[in-house]
Amino acid sequence: MKILFVGESWVVHMIHTKGYDSFTSTKYEEGATYLLSCLRAEGIDVTYMPAHEVQVRFPQSLEELKAYDAIVISDVGANTFLLQNPTFYQMEIIPNALDNIKQYVAEGGGLLMVGGYLTFMGIEGKANYVNTVLAEVLPVVMQPGDDRVEMPAGFSPVAAQEHPLVGYGDWPRLLGYNKLAAKPDAAELLSYNGDAILTVGTYGEGKTAAFASDCSPHWGSLEFMDWPHYSAFWSNLVKSLQ
Repeated sequence: MKILFVGESWVVHMIHTKGYDSFTSTKYEEGATYLLSCLRAEGIDVTYMPAHEVQVRFPQSLEELKAYDAIVISDVGANTFLLQNPTFYQMEIIPNALDNIKQYVAEGGGLLMVGGYLTFMGIEGKANYVNTVLAEVLPVVMQPGDDRVEMPAGFSPVAAQEHPLVGYGDWPRLLGYNKLAAKPDAAELLSYNGDAILTVGTYGEGKTAAFASDCSPHWGSLEFMDWPHYSAFWSNLVKSLQ
């Protein structure tokens, strides 16, 4: 199986103030390194595209997307896909990347969206997927505005029904999630407090999934990252999109 994993990267720019003087420093981080290693160990061929590369490297045609069995979008907002460099800086008319993803799924591709501060709606609503064509494709209903539910004391999702993707007994605690509801024709597999944590569905000929929490810190707690079933859960979820 071959997937395109998009997102889970960021740049942190810091100001250090020490008395009268101050200086800045910048660092680049990737959050999915461990997850990607788990997927590769399970025999999944992963092409990783960090968030900042989408603006110059994301496939421009449906044919290019069809080289992959599934696309995973994690913690990267809709603007990154919609405001690629040729459009934003050169005012060029180019294919809408999200329209291409929609058509890709309709014709049999898989799509997984993983929660975070810039997925679904995200912090201050800036991920803004509810106002894109992916709102039609995903198996969940997103709410307008900031959809984060912060859970510093942790929460453990529970299986909403018996299903091979969630049959791991007690789940580890997570530290937050995006507030979602399963669409009527989708299957809600994990729940918490009336919210859908893992939902699977279909769109056209393709398969879709939405995991409302994160695959890595901070919502993806150390307890989750160290969970013995972490690798099996993610690899089985991704393979189910085939």
